[in-house]
Amino acid sequence: MTVPLARPDLFLPDPEPRQVRYTVISVDDHLVEPPDMFSGRLPARLADGAPRVIEADGQQVWEFEGQRYTQVGMNAVAGRRPETYSLEPSRFDEMRRGCWDIHERVRDMDLAGVWASLNFPSMITGFCGRVFSAAKDPELGLAVTRAWNDWLFEDWYSPYPERIIPLGITWLADPETGAAEIRRNAERGFRSVTLPERPHRIGLPSLFSGYWDPIIEACAETGTVISLHVGSSGMNDHAPGAPTLEIGATLFGQLSLHACVEWLWSGYAVRYPDLKIAMSEGGIGWVAMLLDRLDNIVDRSGYGKNWPGDLRPAEVLKRNFWFCTLDDPSTIDTRHRIGVDHIMLETDYPHGDSTWPDTQDVVERYWGHIPADELRLMTHANAARLYRHPLPDKCLPETGLPETGAAR
Repeated sequence: MTVPLARPDLFLPDPEPRQVRYTVISVDDHLVEPPDMFSGRLPARLADGAPRVIEADGQQVWEFEGQRYTQVGMNAVAGRRPETYSLEPSRFDEMRRGCWDIHERVRDMDLAGVWASLNFPSMITGFCGRVFSAAKDPELGLAVTRAWNDWLFEDWYSPYPERIIPLGITWLADPETGAAEIRRNAERGFRSVTLPERPHRIGLPSLFSGYWDPIIEACAETGTVISLHVGSSGMNDHAPGAPTLEIGATLFGQLSLHACVEWLWSGYAVRYPDLKIAMSEGGIGWVAMLLDRLDNIVDRSGYGKNWPGDLRPAEVLKRNFWFCTLDDPSTIDTRHRIGVDHIMLETDYPHGDSTWPDTQDVVERYWGHIPADELRLMTHANAARLYRHPLPDKCLPETGLPETGAAR
């Protein structure tokens, strides 16, 4: 399927390049899968079953195993005129080409002053590969999972390896197979995998069942960061008649808090001290509160007396978990309680929450009072260390501190 040019009536004029005052690595952006992404990537006997984009009732939708996924763009509204916003662009010409074209994506990153970006999937995968893992034909589902990763590596990451942090999906229906896919990806340079936040909510075994052990072991062994994105296991329950979009978006932090607590109490980070878990799109406003509560249940109530290991729960949280934020203007000053070295920046391109193309101005407005050495950590150095990603020769803001390691 040929992707037409964007409709000019829906878009603002292209923004002027923003002044770069900060080196930015965004650890939560999104790609929109292009219509041809699976072409030629599946075995011949399975090719006819690959997901495909079709026309239906004036929309372009994904079709896979007889099911239709109408959220082609998944709120990809970057660059749109505000009066044209809707929940979901339903055609490719209703989105900026940077949503699915890597060359245009890097151009959009340059316009906003973003050095590097980690990109999550969109809804044909269920944000975390769950759609493919639930396929009626497991052989087909696994082939599609591998094809998605191959496209990400070959067409999205490889043209600009300094600008894209490769994040993959894996097979969730069998943990040994899923672990093998994580290792296959790690061998060719993938730095992260996205998993469902709370797998029991989408019909998979819980984090407390032992089912996930092979996958967690593979992540720890290969240094693959587990990236947990809000909504990857569904949204909050809603009262009848409630405005679901408004309530769901308001409670992103609550979703992230709940998932983080379950991952912490699963004990995986105790069993695997080198495990790295990144919480995406939930902000940081809840993290200091969680740390206080974890200390309280150990020191006062005694509820945490069965916690394994020598480190306290709050200490494990601060060692093994990372948190990302768009800005958090009211709670960025809790950063020392959280750990300045475990906070990272996101732009959320191309979604409605995104700071694109004004990320540089947003950082200046809400974080401008923060010392330069801390700004460097949160805007790029923490992400570069966590994801083992290269940085440009000169990083901003400049400080009088010596340059060290990969995260200059």
